[in-house]
Amino acid sequence: MEVLPFTSLTEAAVAVLQTRDPVEKARLGRQVAGAWREGVLVEIGSAIPPDRPARPEKPELLPPNRVKKRKIGQAPAGRVALLHALAHIELNAIDLAWDIAARFAGEDLPHGFFDDWVRVADDEARHFLMLCDRLAALDSFYGALPAHDGLWEASQGTVHDLLARLAVVPLVLEARGLDVTPAMVEKLRAAGDEDSAGALQIIHDDEITHVAAGRRWFEWEAERRGVEPVSTYHDLVRRYFRGLLKPPFNTASRDLAEFKAVYYEPLAAPAAQ
Repeated sequence: MEVLPFTSLTEAAVAVLQTRDPVEKARLGRQVAGAWREGVLVEIGSAIPPDRPARPEKPELLPPNRVKKRKIGQAPAGRVALLHALAHIELNAIDLAWDIAARFAGEDLPHGFFDDWVRVADDEARHFLMLCDRLAALDSFYGALPAHDGLWEASQGTVHDLLARLAVVPLVLEARGLDVTPAMVEKLRAAGDEDSAGALQIIHDDEITHVAAGRRWFEWEAERRGVEPVSTYHDLVRRYFRGLLKPPFNTASRDLAEFKAVYYEPLAAPAAQ
């Protein structure tokens, strides 16, 4: 393994956050995760993450309502648009995983907390690189299309509170991925793109473990603070997440993460008439 010039996990996390090139960010993150996993990097340390991670010039970031949606079908344009949007989500997910590890390192958290979020960061980097490979196979690349900044913006109200961050990022945003990905997989298969469908299935299955980690540490932190987890989750989501949760929910995958319906169903948007 290449020797990395970091003395602590948080120093390395900040370096990943400050890496502008997306592929290099993902590759550095995977190296850091490997060093942590193999015991080459052992100190947690203390380093302050940036308010915003470094980003490349492309893609152009637009308001969410200005990012065009395209139908998934035989023509490659729709599949490229989908894969590009998902790659952008995974890039943000890389940064969010490293951010939570660095930002809350001073809160006397168990070693297992860092093990989990380093693993999540490693998964997200692997997902991003996998989607970049699929884009290349369709003669495109990450940065070729506009994207939006909604995912990072949704996390920014929670920089002061670990419990709020866990409620919003893994237990709203990532859990939403469990709901919508199976339909994308089916559409890609219907379009004859088995390779992209297979990549999304891997991402979905890994995300179950990410939601599980978020649920586990949310409940751990709630117990440490002496608050009831379900009602606290409801309060935090109402306070820090704009809008209601969108059904239908993938209860099978959420159940695999042991994320019970009592958490999210009371927050669901009413069904359309």
